[in-house]
Amino acid sequence: MTPDVMCVGKALTGGYMTMAATLCTPRVADGISRGEVPVLAHGPTFMGNPLAASVACASIELLLGQDWLAEVKRIEAGLRDGLAAASDLPGVRDVRVLGAIGVVQLDHAVDMKAASEAAVREGVWLRPFRDLVYTMPPYVTGDADVVRIARAVCAAAREG
Repeated sequence: MTPDVMCVGKALTGGYMTMAATLCTPRVADGISRGEVPVLAHGPTFMGNPLAASVACASIELLLGQDWLAEVKRIEAGLRDGLAAASDLPGVRDVRVLGAIGVVQLDHAVDMKAASEAAVREGVWLRPFRDLVYTMPPYVTGDADVVRIARAVCAAAREG
């Protein structure tokens, strides 16, 4: 199944620079192009940024130069193993992993300061959101770093 409209962002540059793209089917594109301006118009501030485009090309080349699906499965297994311990922590509502995304959901809003400090003590920067402590490591993340990241998520969930 192919979506009619898809917006992609951080992944284009591996999170290193600001760049996004909105993709659509020919039918949707034709409908947009027949509309009155400013149909989906945007400002030119970041249009054609050559540095961002170069970073995006390098990031896509890196992604396609490896068996990225195997990498996602490897990271998923590491996150499942590493985040399993969070299930027993007080205040944890749910622990879930899907591909290279790991989430610990709390039964309360995250104490951002305490959670961030706990993660940094483990050598990892996380950005919790509402009641979620989550991670989405890049597909080039090694096993030792996945262990460290999972440990930091658990620490942040414990403290936050």
